[in-house]
Amino acid sequence: MRRLPPMSTLKSFEAAARHLSFSKAAEELHVTHGAVSRAVRTLEDFLQAELFTRNIRQVVLTPSGKTYFDIVQGLLDRLSTATVMLMDQRSSTALNVSTIDSFAAKWLVPRLFRFSARYPQTDVRLSTSSLLANFSSDGIDIAIRYGRGNYPGLASELLLREELMPVCAPALLEGARPLRELSDLKHHTLIHDDFPIDWVSWLRIAGVTDVDARRGLRFESSAHAVQAAVQGAGVALGRSALVADDLKAGRL
Repeated sequence: MRRLPPMSTLKSFEAAARHLSFSKAAEELHVTHGAVSRAVRTLEDFLQAELFTRNIRQVVLTPSGKTYFDIVQGLLDRLSTATVMLMDQRSSTALNVSTIDSFAAKWLVPRLFRFSARYPQTDVRLSTSSLLANFSSDGIDIAIRYGRGNYPGLASELLLREELMPVCAPALLEGARPLRELSDLKHHTLIHDDFPIDWVSWLRIAGVTDVDARRGLRFESSAHAVQAAVQGAGVALGRSALVADDLKAGRL
């Protein structure tokens, strides 16, 4: 069970600490000076700690009060942001899209301008998550996920198919250990990500046995793995949707 202070006291404390004034806090919250003072005292009693040093004309945060203020202010700011985002998601003019981080970064975001140009009256809210969207409780309208499309109770449509291929910076095709064939991979760093088909599986299917597929760099995000390849850090397994733009531009 969470041990929480009376929630009504936190707003008064945060405002008083921000202004270093009970009077200004009362004005902001549209309550009386006495109401703010009582709320802060209630909070201090709960915490069994003094949060303010009360002087005749001003109040000053104690060291404990300063520490608590930094935490409470951050939490209230996050709560406010989450509230605004949820209210925006329920707006009839907003399209709320959920997809995984790597697909958003390398494919969807670069193409959103086309949608915005065609439908300027519609605001797009993009959320990234690897979890399945709930739709009824999270405010999501459309979700893009990798899978076979068998989601009971939902309508799904195939967006695109992908190929999986080794990709690297052009510089790795030259030099002392140029990449010419798959066996040359043993001389280069392999870049891994969290995609289900990894280097171990890919090299086995390709019939390559002299490359240690367990070594190299590892990233959770496929987008980060692709960027590492662009920077010449090694060879990544590129999914066609995520590397198409980099291939076209000659970065891979």
